[in-house]
Amino acid sequence: MSTTADLGATGSGQLAQGAGRARTGGLVWLVWRQHRLVFAVLLTVLVAGCVYMAVLRGQMSGFIDEHHIAGCSAISLDPHCEGTQEAVDAFRASYGSPFRLAEMGLLTLPVLIGIFVGAPLMAREFEAGTHKLVLTQSVGALRWLAAKIALPAAAAVVTSAALAAVFLWMWQVGGDEVTGSYWYSTTGYAALGPVPVAQCLLGLAVGTLAGLLLRRTVMSMAVTLGVMVVVNTVLQLVRPYLMAPATAVFKGGESQQLPDNSWPLGQGSLNAAGSRLSSDACKAGPDYESCLHDRGIVASYVDQHPVSHHWQLAWTEAGIVLVLAVALTLIAFRVMKRRHG
Repeated sequence: MSTTADLGATGSGQLAQGAGRARTGGLVWLVWRQHRLVFAVLLTVLVAGCVYMAVLRGQMSGFIDEHHIAGCSAISLDPHCEGTQEAVDAFRASYGSPFRLAEMGLLTLPVLIGIFVGAPLMAREFEAGTHKLVLTQSVGALRWLAAKIALPAAAAVVTSAALAAVFLWMWQVGGDEVTGSYWYSTTGYAALGPVPVAQCLLGLAVGTLAGLLLRRTVMSMAVTLGVMVVVNTVLQLVRPYLMAPATAVFKGGESQQLPDNSWPLGQGSLNAAGSRLSSDACKAGPDYESCLHDRGIVASYVDQHPVSHHWQLAWTEAGIVLVLAVALTLIAFRVMKRRHG
């Protein structure tokens, strides 16, 4: 009798596990069905963006090789760039706008994901009342929310990571000096490395939380747009201070010439003791040399981020954005638990 009872208990447990897997599978299928249009759009954006940038890279590479302008800016002191200004200008006229279009696409992608994927994710369910049907099932509110977030998050990560990787591949040919769109520019920085991936997750988190709190799709979309604009504005302001800048010192009458791809932050003068003075401590004029002597100025300096700082800055900013995205997601789960158990 005990053996029969054990077999019955085992069978019941296996059936329960099977039912749990079925419920989970059914939930994933439901989320997929609800958002299949969004996933199709993201796939289209991914394919179209990759093809566009691959073609553009090939065209830019051919022009650069033909005219020997690799690493040349419109005004450059590099000896190999002598006499290339017209070619650089022609390159920028032909490929500058298409290049910036790719940058703008990656800059706006996180905002679009927040507005059109994140904001309607839960707001539409509450607006239409369909959440009542789902919450009466045995799935549970938190599992439902997890499934609703997980699939769009995975799609957003794959899309943004692939586009960012192809953009970096394109950037290595025509970025910085040749296009005149530098790595530290607003659009260039937002399109390179891990930043766009982290931003997409943040956009999704902002939109989801807004939808849970407001329960109105249009209002949630507007709030998501506003929050993303504010967050990006703040990040742009603090970005130069995410790591200590490097200081270039120029003695005597040396020209303050930095590499074309360096990000200058500030400049000034140094006295013999190494103390910093304002850049306008001695203005050009008949008494300029006397001013330098009286103040003991022996050199000038420029604080800057060389291009080698890019990846540390990018990963630091991406980490901050990811922490914010995780915090907002946890708040969304807490709201869901308090309201719907």
